[in-house]
Amino acid sequence: TDAETSLRLSRIPQSNTGPELIVRQLLHALGHRFRLKNRDLPGSPDIANRARRWAVFVHGCFWHAHEGCSRSSVPKRNRAFWKQKFAENRARDQRAEEELLGAGWAVVTIWECELYSLAGVSEVTHRLDAIVGDAR
Repeated sequence: TDAETSLRLSRIPQSNTGPELIVRQLLHALGHRFRLKNRDLPGSPDIANRARRWAVFVHGCFWHAHEGCSRSSVPKRNRAFWKQKFAENRARDQRAEEELLGAGWAVVTIWECELYSLAGVSEVTHRLDAIVGDAR
């Protein structure tokens, strides 16, 4: 990538993003406690509760190539690189989820676009409570 693109992409936050903060607020409102910075778990989940054995991934639609989402697109410059990058990201995400499930963890993946409408937030809240709440 060129220096301009590299600088622009380096400004995108990797943690404490808006969608991640919303999911953390929802979990707190549901009465769940959790930890951040779970680098020792497969896939480094954004949010996890080790005692209850559940993990939440909050995926950005662009970076994780959310299929069928308008926020997921392949940049016009260096398309081959980006297609490979997104394919590798999706494969890594799949492996991490399979490893956690195989170890007996409950796993929830929340997509960024799900949090942009009130109906979406309500759906995410119900899904979180159903999956994470069952891990109690």
